[in-house]
Amino acid sequence: MKTNSTVSYAIDFGTSNTVIARWNSLTQQPETLNLPGLSLQLSQNPPLIPSLVYVEDASQGKVIVGQSVRDRGLDIANNPRFFRSFKRGIGTALQGFLPELDGKMVRFEEVGEWFISEIIAKLLPPLAPPYEGGGLENEKIESLILTVPVDSFEAYRHWLTGVCKSLPVEQIRLLDEPTAAALGYGIAEGEILLVVDFGGGTLDLSLVRLDVNSQSGTKPLGFILKWGEKLLGESSGQKVRLARVLAKVGQNLGGADLDNWLVDYFAQTQGLSKSPLTTRLAERLKIQLSEKESATEVYFNDETFESYQLKLNRDTFDKILQEHQFFDILNERMTQLLQQARRNGIEVSDIDGVLLVGGTVKIPAVQNWVKQYFDEDKIRCDKPFEAIAQGALQLAQGIEVQDFLYHSYGIRYWDRRNNCHNWHPIIRAGQSYPMADAVELLLGASVENQPSIELIIGELGADSGATEVYFEGDRLVTRQLSGGKIAVQALNDRDGARSIAQLTPKGNPGSDRIRIQFTVDRDRALRISVDDLLTNETLLENRVVAQLS
Repeated sequence: MKTNSTVSYAIDFGTSNTVIARWNSLTQQPETLNLPGLSLQLSQNPPLIPSLVYVEDASQGKVIVGQSVRDRGLDIANNPRFFRSFKRGIGTALQGFLPELDGKMVRFEEVGEWFISEIIAKLLPPLAPPYEGGGLENEKIESLILTVPVDSFEAYRHWLTGVCKSLPVEQIRLLDEPTAAALGYGIAEGEILLVVDFGGGTLDLSLVRLDVNSQSGTKPLGFILKWGEKLLGESSGQKVRLARVLAKVGQNLGGADLDNWLVDYFAQTQGLSKSPLTTRLAERLKIQLSEKESATEVYFNDETFESYQLKLNRDTFDKILQEHQFFDILNERMTQLLQQARRNGIEVSDIDGVLLVGGTVKIPAVQNWVKQYFDEDKIRCDKPFEAIAQGALQLAQGIEVQDFLYHSYGIRYWDRRNNCHNWHPIIRAGQSYPMADAVELLLGASVENQPSIELIIGELGADSGATEVYFEGDRLVTRQLSGGKIAVQALNDRDGARSIAQLTPKGNPGSDRIRIQFTVDRDRALRISVDDLLTNETLLENRVVAQLS
């Protein structure tokens, strides 16, 4: 007789690899899943799903994903149907052209949705064949937690929300990747831990402390996409553990960039062509150098019938990293994080441990960089791949997360001095939520007989500098923008969303006409209230205008 069972899953969707974890109700421990056909199982690593997609039919959304792409040799040819590192293109203003497949333009948002949907389909019943460790056909997903990079913009989180909201899952939540990693390593109460999360596409640094919340029965904080009838952590009668985020910084830099730098190096020194195959070989060299001083790969060009022997040692690799200011960027981000920590009264000596997460942290040069700041006995690197997914599952076990906004948010205005649009911050990065006090702004009409007032709200990137994502041939690469530029993404710059006040009677310049109050609630939603100062009428009351990062 089959029984019904509920279960919690977590998905760590990565640029290079994706990890799926499940809460085992029998052992009361998380376990990393091996999904047949999708996962790569190596003795030295947990099951990893390569974040690869091959599009068989774009019009019908028919795709091959994960390890199956490599098993069929679909990742080594210059084929527009093959996608890797597509996570980096989701929610960004791409520079270049997207491929047209089967009569339609394919966006990276679609590729990402196909990839995640294929994974979710493996988790939903019926599980046939079941993943290793077994599963119940009547198993129901009660909770799904998805992790996101610290420096992700609202557009990426909004895309992830759209992908998951229609799923037959009771509760869906998002959690920052480094915060999840701290929970995955099993932090002790009162410990202050630094998480260095360095994967295929992003570098995230986060300082986390585990406290005890004496108020039991409260709804967990964090970004909640969907709640079922049962709220996790309610009516437990127990004290709830609280993971408090003290500082965090992010950078759009990862192992995929290092692979591209190696391909460029071999193109310059040996005339090697740039292709998916050579990128794969560069990645293999990089991985080998994590275990030994030198590495070799053989390349065969099936068009010219020429073969190349690619050799690389750690010293040369380190020089390539230095040429791309790799360590300068890392030092800038660490300095930024430690400055945030000091503003909270935390010195380097107060940090109890350093947790290394992501495939890029296995590079010896990266580990040596961390040792410049912290004693070796404080550094742990025993769960680089599965800590995030396994830690995210702790949200389904009653742990709360107290976080703050990573980006600033502002309104667009016309900068007469520079003759261009600019942005005025209204809510600064570092603001905790829910906000105790609203931010107030007074606005007036700018022309005679103005019928309405429009406001464009934007998400302002971190002061660490903007990153441009663009195509170089068929490669998706990134470039840091200099000159103090920051990336900005408008949140409501579309028809029907800009207008916040209809003025009756019509407005005229010379005096303030409306008062706007901005606040952020516990679910990280930006809300506004608008009052007409002339008529004393409330035009908008506590209206949600955007979901914040």
